[in-house]
Amino acid sequence: MRPMAFLEKDVASMPTQNTQFRKKHRLHERIIEAIMFLFALFSLLITVGIVVILLRESYLFFSDPKVNLLGFLTGKDWQPMIDQFGFLPLLNATFTTSIIAMLLGIPVGLFVAVYLAEYASDRMRGILKPTLEVLAGIPTIVYGYFALTFMTPLLRMLFGQERVEIYNTGSAGLVIGILVLPLIATMAEDAISSVPKELRLASYALGGTKIETTFQVVIPAALSGLSATFLLALSRAIGETMVVALAAGAGPKLTADPFKAAETITGYIVRISGGDVSYNSVDYNSIFALGLVLFLITFTLNLISRKISNVFHQEYE
Repeated sequence: MRPMAFLEKDVASMPTQNTQFRKKHRLHERIIEAIMFLFALFSLLITVGIVVILLRESYLFFSDPKVNLLGFLTGKDWQPMIDQFGFLPLLNATFTTSIIAMLLGIPVGLFVAVYLAEYASDRMRGILKPTLEVLAGIPTIVYGYFALTFMTPLLRMLFGQERVEIYNTGSAGLVIGILVLPLIATMAEDAISSVPKELRLASYALGGTKIETTFQVVIPAALSGLSATFLLALSRAIGETMVVALAAGAGPKLTADPFKAAETITGYIVRISGGDVSYNSVDYNSIFALGLVLFLITFTLNLISRKISNVFHQEYE
């Protein structure tokens, strides 16, 4: 048995040991917090750097005497070789492919998400989820060749070879819809699954069927997450490059016919950046102006997404 003097000495030393441990623990936390802050600051600096480069190079384009801002925004011809800089044909083709992609991706992705979240068994979910993940992991250039070698021949067989050109925005848009399908399905399933189970039980208690509960209770309750998902998928479709570069066409053309060839903004950027255009020419600087347009479009869509999410946001206890 230890003497009382030693016990009193141990008790007296405990506050000092605890203080040292807390100081050491706080030091570790501060180091980790500083590292995480540096990473966050690094990502912010990257974003700022991209914006600065786009603004600087775009200024070189718009300051050229050959370029007129009003003509750039309203012109219907994009032919930099002959000093025609109306970007509406490129914008039109970009939105055509994106809208076609959303017409396919949103309903299919939403129904896949509803099935996975509300109807699928654990076994079926275990089969479908990895399949969607495989689709998300396929390189986009493979989707581009798929559009050119499968989707375009299919459209030409259905609608006629005279009607459907080899390069067309319809084929590219459909394949982009397949490309964004995993994104929509995964995020929509998360939004649907986050709806509290009590809402479903309350609907069943009032006599609602499974399908009535799903489409009249669950989906409206998940509208905040679903709207953000759809706008994020639209941003992804607008920024897609390789599919449109391979399947949509290489000539700017202002047309509403999805079976005609037309060049998108990203397709034009790929063609010019990999071509023989001289550095710092007006043709070369135009890709930064178009990149700035894409940045503003996606940035606006993100702001709208956040606004819609705040409007439809609901909290459940």
